[in-house]
Amino acid sequence: MDVAAIVVAAGEGERYGSRKQFCDLAGRSVAARSVDAARSIAELVVIVVPPDSIAEGHGADVVVAGGPSRAASVRAGLAAIDAPVRVVVVHDAARPLASPALFCAVVAALDDAAVDGAVPGLAIADTVKRVTGPDDPVVAETLDRSTLVAVQTPQAFVAEVLRRAHREARDATDDASLVESIGGRVVVVPGEPSNRKLTTRDDLVSMLASVEES
Repeated sequence: MDVAAIVVAAGEGERYGSRKQFCDLAGRSVAARSVDAARSIAELVVIVVPPDSIAEGHGADVVVAGGPSRAASVRAGLAAIDAPVRVVVVHDAARPLASPALFCAVVAALDDAAVDGAVPGLAIADTVKRVTGPDDPVVAETLDRSTLVAVQTPQAFVAEVLRRAHREARDATDDASLVESIGGRVVVVPGEPSNRKLTTRDDLVSMLASVEES
């Protein structure tokens, strides 16, 4: 087996107000659409869900219970991959519109032996400023946006590098950060503007319009 995928769907959706990954999107759950997208490149798809939701796999091959953090949930997914694989792709269930071409692109980037991971990224159009803190938001500096990208999932990694990163680094907002923290080389491939993350109910309305147009 060459490629396995982990679809992370274990969040509680506190900002959304419910488990957004299980919302209906044109007759199928958001999570099921993300599983299907991952299957375009992966021979094995593992979905990580809240502990009380393991009865429903949303089309995945393996269903496991998640942990208290995103990183813990990914580790649970890694533990469920018991066959040798070269590449592991990690995808957030809340990005159900990622295309098969995007999955192919991040995996293809690993054909370079010097690359440990690949992530999709979009150039940032707005001016970005760093502030002193959330309680005292004074501008500390204006960043050079030409060197900044907004990162998405799916993210692809050499399997053994990702496993080592999760053993040696405990938590981060994405898996690329963990791989970077152990000295891994992560490259960026062009992301997709349509691959937005489901965060608010307005996002779901926009996604529904996109699905119906396609």
